[in-house]
Amino acid sequence: MKAFINNNKRTIAVLLAAVVIFVAARIWVSPASGEDTGTQPEEYAEYDTGTVLEILSDSTEGAYRGDQLMLVEITSGRYEGETMQVYNYVGPLYGAPLKVGDSAVLIVSTYADGSHTATVYEFNRLLALAAIIALFVIATVLVGGKTGAKSLISLVITLICIFLILLPMLMKGFPTLLTVFLICAYVAVVSFTILGGVSRKTLCASLATICGIAVALLFGLAAQALARIDGLRLADVEPLLQLRQTGTPIGLRYLLVGGIVISALGAVMDVAMSIASAISEIHSVNPTLSTKELFRSGMNIGRDMVGTMTNTLILAFLGSSFVIVIYLYSIGLQPYQLLSSSYFAIEVISGISSSIGVIISVPLTALISAYVHGWQKAIKKIR
Repeated sequence: MKAFINNNKRTIAVLLAAVVIFVAARIWVSPASGEDTGTQPEEYAEYDTGTVLEILSDSTEGAYRGDQLMLVEITSGRYEGETMQVYNYVGPLYGAPLKVGDSAVLIVSTYADGSHTATVYEFNRLLALAAIIALFVIATVLVGGKTGAKSLISLVITLICIFLILLPMLMKGFPTLLTVFLICAYVAVVSFTILGGVSRKTLCASLATICGIAVALLFGLAAQALARIDGLRLADVEPLLQLRQTGTPIGLRYLLVGGIVISALGAVMDVAMSIASAISEIHSVNPTLSTKELFRSGMNIGRDMVGTMTNTLILAFLGSSFVIVIYLYSIGLQPYQLLSSSYFAIEVISGISSSIGVIISVPLTALISAYVHGWQKAIKKIR
């Protein structure tokens, strides 16, 4: 243990500093102990789980239409253990036919007189999702070994930072772009430190990633201004507009570019670490190579990555909107009508801006890595 600590002092120091920053940020965005969080209203709804005991009537016939009346035992919440008659309304866009023994998420409504009713919200997919995640974890660890396990840890940290730090900060009115950029930079540094410790390779990859997402951010801002479009035109922004009207000071105009930065982060990290690692290996095999030669090698490696990585980003954006793409194709929009639509502009700006961040991270990583290892060579000559 002592030997491990001695060999990893710098890594432990960086991770401890990251923990301190995380805790401080979390305390900052948490509600104050004396803050009034409001009282529960007389009428309210809760989401609980229940198990189907009996199907009393069924007009769905196994299809996604109709309704079911079921006898359900509540398995969580204040009414746990109670048996209720529950309706399950099924349509093409919501709900699913249930069978005896299925677990479902219920909307339990409590009224001022103390009475309560319940309807099915959705089939309870918790176990299915847990199984899918477990298979992903097993595959990652079996194939990736210790590195795969470390990547899972960094993924968990990324999700924690987004849900426990980024989102609360945005809800409190922190500047959207600055907050997103700083959280992404923090995630990149911590992830690289977990994966590779504190080394020249990690330093180069971290610096290149921060520069790459900064490029994606600036390009996204420029493209947004040029196309005269912003986060207020996003498809799902309407609930947030209603939230603003209730007093939540979330900034909406820059959500488009904020999403671009988050989307670009993973791809930029991948490219930056791959090139930084390759240049580090090249330098270790042949320490006599000059800064220019190392830069050229990094560029040659990066060029092979640009095409596939750009395709990955563009296809990811198209895949996430595949249904609306099919719909737009089916209605036969005229070219000017399609090209001038806010939806098309947002998808183009998102895909291109993220890709620009990835592309520019190639020469940035090659340049930073070449100079870092070139300085090491120069220092050795002086000594």
